[in-house]
Amino acid sequence: ARSVGTCSDGALDTPMSADEWESVFRQASELGISFIMLAGGEPLLRRDVLERAALFPEILFPVITNGTLLQSEHLPFVDKHRNIVPILSIEGGRETTDSRRGEGVYQTLQDAIRTMKKKKIAFGASMTVTTENLHEITETSFVQAMREDGAKALFYIEFVPTSKTLTYLAPGEKKRQEMEKRLGRIRSETEDMVILSFPGDEKHVGGCLAAGRGFFHINPSGGAEPCPFSPYSDVSLKNRSLREVLASPLFGKLRASGLLKEEHTGGCVLFGKGEEVKALV
Repeated sequence: ARSVGTCSDGALDTPMSADEWESVFRQASELGISFIMLAGGEPLLRRDVLERAALFPEILFPVITNGTLLQSEHLPFVDKHRNIVPILSIEGGRETTDSRRGEGVYQTLQDAIRTMKKKKIAFGASMTVTTENLHEITETSFVQAMREDGAKALFYIEFVPTSKTLTYLAPGEKKRQEMEKRLGRIRSETEDMVILSFPGDEKHVGGCLAAGRGFFHINPSGGAEPCPFSPYSDVSLKNRSLREVLASPLFGKLRASGLLKEEHTGGCVLFGKGEEVKALV
């Protein structure tokens, strides 16, 4: 999805080309970066970018996808290039997933999962945690079913409301504490799986990892943003090196401001501080 922030460095709104993405991947490899997540929108629509990512087997590229294009077009490619790891967007069982993702999506995902299991292709799942599906996706039965299907990682991403009418879906502090307890149980039961919670796990690493503390976001036009939920930028990968971007004034100000370490009630710590972040650009 296109970000709508500002960029004082003159970045164009045109999408990054495959050559430009390859340059970013090459610079990341030279800096020793070994993990680059590709998300969207739907990243499988940019096969040209995936092909460039495949040129860097030393980097792991989790690809967050709804899975609808995976079985028909991309599984042979993923099978050949094992550093491209599908992370399927799934919201629970059939009813929950189809109600959020569209009728028939759950079955499409199951078909792809069966093929990946047969071919021993590593994959994971990403769940958007809401007040409505929190219990379902943290049940032992759900996790064990994903494990038996061959999933190697589960990402629990807290829902971030984009309007006040959707705030009821965002887990509050009580729900977040409950989720942390349930995920603790899951981790003890499934030591052979990677279980990540965002932003819940940030409390164990001293606060939000955005703005280059541990990661940052590159929007489709190349603008370097603190995170996907804080779409503000002062530099672009189109005309700056990756090393220069990591030292951007905005990132430096955010790291020094203390905003990244503030307490928050849920979702992204920077999401509710848009005006404060924008003022730093």
